[in-house]
Amino acid sequence: MMRITLVQGDITEQQVDVVVNAANSSLLGGGGVDGAIHRKGGPEILADCRRLRDSHYGRGLDAGRAVVTGAGRLPARWVVHTVGPVYYPAAYEQRAELLASCYRESLRLAAELGARTVAFPAISTGVYRWPMEDAARIALAAVAESSESAEAAGLAEVRFVLFGVEAYEIFERVQRESA
Repeated sequence: MMRITLVQGDITEQQVDVVVNAANSSLLGGGGVDGAIHRKGGPEILADCRRLRDSHYGRGLDAGRAVVTGAGRLPARWVVHTVGPVYYPAAYEQRAELLASCYRESLRLAAELGARTVAFPAISTGVYRWPMEDAARIALAAVAESSESAEAAGLAEVRFVLFGVEAYEIFERVQRESA
């Protein structure tokens, strides 16, 4: 059975097969999780992202989509870059679906790679301003909905790596309430 675990910590230090990056659409680095992954992973990740931009993603990656690169100097094998939506209440339903798609698409790619372990950040909760509690509900539900196919592909653990006590406590409460 695939485990869904929560840890408070730094996603760049997770020893997993796949680290998921909350990327910006340019794929060329940014702030928050994206900047941390690019800094710690080193120039190899940026070089892989530039190749993606030069081949299939010249205009960048759309929200809800995901792509794979190597992990550079991270203690992981791959990085799955996914672009979360900016929180905009007037278009909530559409944007909530895009946020859920980030998790589903990332898991699909991880399964295709043969990954056994995946680490996710809380996508869209930083500068994209998604409220943490709502983001936690969407993330945990999307992973739970994908668990059967992910498990069939050999995925053993999905780990949410949450930066800070508050984020961890919110995810823990939402997980407990949905159990």
